[in-house]
Amino acid sequence: MSLILFLLDLYSFVLFVSVALSWLRLSPANPVVRVTSALTEPLLAPLRRVIPSVGGFDLTPLVLLLLIQLIKRLLFSF
Repeated sequence: MSLILFLLDLYSFVLFVSVALSWLRLSPANPVVRVTSALTEPLLAPLRRVIPSVGGFDLTPLVLLLLIQLIKRLLFSF
């Protein structure tokens, strides 16, 4: 179970890094941007189809972080 918790925390960290890099507006050719995008986009893209941006802000990373926290609570509440 601790491996699952570690992986969920690691994914949350990668998601934070991805958001921070998007604020810096680095080139998509940057290797760090490519890696974080490749790891986060498979889960963010379906959420973007359902959740519209609000005032030009993409809230899907926040929703994904909340979902990760919910999964952690459900898995480790027993």
